Amino acid sequence: MVDGLPVRLVRPSDTERPTWSVYQHERYLGTVHARPDGDGLWHVQSAAEQCRSLDDAVRMLRRPSSWSRQRQRVAYWAHAVLADPALLVIDVQTAGLGARAWAVQVAVLDGRGRTLVDELVDPGEPITAAASGLHGITCSHVARAPRFPDLLPELTGVVAGRRCVAYNARFDSRCPGPGTAAPPCRRLVGAGLAGRKSLGGCYGACRGGRGAVGSRSFAVPLSALGWPL
Repeated sequence: MVDGLPVRLVRPSDTERPTWSVYQHERYLGTVHARPDGDGLWHVQSAAEQCRSLDDAVRMLRRPSSWSRQRQRVAYWAHAVLADPALLVIDVQTAGLGARAWAVQVAVLDGRGRTLVDELVDPGEPITAAASGLHGITCSHVARAPRFPDLLPELTGVVAGRRCVAYNARFDSRCPGPGTAAPPCRRLVGAGLAGRKSLGGCYGACRGGRGAVGSRSFAVPLSALGWPL
């Protein structure tokens, strides 16, 4: 099983090499090779690419025929974004993982990786254990932090006229904090986002896309797109 879908591996009888044909139900997906005595990677024959795990190799074989064109379009978009001198990257950590979780931290970086804003925020509600497990922020960290409406004037001034991107802009744009009108929140996180895309969408397309390879989300380093790390 890979991402909840049954996969069958069939080793051809005419070879002693660690080679398997991959089937999903009765559909032939392609061929993978293992090189345990070499680089330890799984090699996908049709794509001439390598994966660290068999599951990732199967996901690669599930890519649609349009994947290469989609990847090229996303690469063009990502390079244009990273070359924009007005670029800002925004990240929001939240008190929970649901749709109505409020912000506990807001960070803004420019295109050269310089931190312009890095502020803890009092969400006005308890921080869940699941959220703290991801970002490490607890209720004690934000006990004396300002509320989001108090930070909004400074944040609005930082992002004004800039091209803003976020890993998950749709989620971030609805989570700043109680007592804040929706339009300023959308201006803060979603404004200037080319085609309303997020870096999460960029990552997914570079690795095959959520819809193309199942429910697992992939990430590639921004250095692969020229991000100055």
